[in-house]
Amino acid sequence: MSTLISTFSDTIALMQLHMSLVLSLIALLWGIQLVNYLLGYRLNILGIYPRNVFGIFGIVCSPFLHGNASHLFFNTIPLFLLLNLMLTFGVQVFYEVSAFIIIVSGALVWLFGRKGFHVGASGLIMGYLAFVLTQAYFSHSPFGLILGGLGIYYCGGLLLNLLPQEVRTSWEGHVFGFVAGILSYFWLVY
Repeated sequence: MSTLISTFSDTIALMQLHMSLVLSLIALLWGIQLVNYLLGYRLNILGIYPRNVFGIFGIVCSPFLHGNASHLFFNTIPLFLLLNLMLTFGVQVFYEVSAFIIIVSGALVWLFGRKGFHVGASGLIMGYLAFVLTQAYFSHSPFGLILGGLGIYYCGGLLLNLLPQEVRTSWEGHVFGFVAGILSYFWLVY
């Protein structure tokens, strides 16, 4: 029990240490949103446009662009929590998993997504959630189970986004982000 308590206190200390990185990333997204708004959302042309050569740039750019402030606001809340959970695995794992999810999910959306511009950090968020849940299932450690439990408790409702809902919502980005999160665990960690 004392090991679990020390692991939990170490996790809290890590989250405090990485808080400036988390807040900087969120501030970056809001800064890009402000510029995009001032430009009449012209930056969204840098989103993923499936099966179009120009749309390839969107694989890297799309997680940083959003349709409007409401879209970003509703991504900010789970992103804040999941960034903190991801950083408990270490900064290097965080960067590697993030790059893997962005590239793999973006490439899958580019290959198989519906025509139209796909933007938003939702795929990345779903990837983080999938990574946390996959490691909880396969790690068999109390710490991993706690992180998985926190992910489900606070972000479990996001799993409903794996199903098609609204026409303008890129459910493909959600599904492929989730798939990329699972694959990232096996590719980079397992």
